[in-house]
Amino acid sequence: MDRLMTKTLAEIYLQQGHLQEAYDIYKTLAEKDPSDAEIQKRLEELREKLDPFPFSSFPSPLSREEKIHHLEKWLSNIRKRRPT
Repeated sequence: MDRLMTKTLAEIYLQQGHLQEAYDIYKTLAEKDPSDAEIQKRLEELREKLDPFPFSSFPSPLSREEKIHHLEKWLSNIRKRRPT
């Protein structure tokens, strides 16, 4: 199966809206070649799409403005995922 894990396959999954599958492939590719900047960039983009509101990464407590900002980002990501 590892031989099938390519950037092309990950991009196909991404275009079809299968974010977790694309992420899993990019993660495997990043483990094989951690110096590939393109893979690292895609991983970061997919992390944000898959978990736009990671509570564990926030210093606590958040200000009211920070909470609003993160909730708006979360809502924006939901709207982007909705099929048109």
